[in-house]
Amino acid sequence: MKKIVVACGSGVATSQTVASKINSMLEDEGIRATVEAVDIKSLESIIDQVDVYVTIVPGSQTYDKPMINGIKFLTGMGMAEEFEKLKELLK
Repeated sequence: MKKIVVACGSGVATSQTVASKINSMLEDEGIRATVEAVDIKSLESIIDQVDVYVTIVPGSQTYDKPMINGIKFLTGMGMAEEFEKLKELLK
């Protein structure tokens, strides 16, 4: 099963909200994946275990993994396009 990690500054409120939204959207599409919320500092230690990461922290470090813009899921602006990218990455 594919693993998605959503990272924000603290790993509590914002990343949990976006992770829940992404999880719900994936379930609606019948796509199986695990979605976990973490703080941005923890991302470096688990990035090797992740298939796709979603970041809500602008200008954060990039990794050699596909990245999705989590701010679009938070605001709703551009969310549909970003969700399509995520679905392609999970295939």
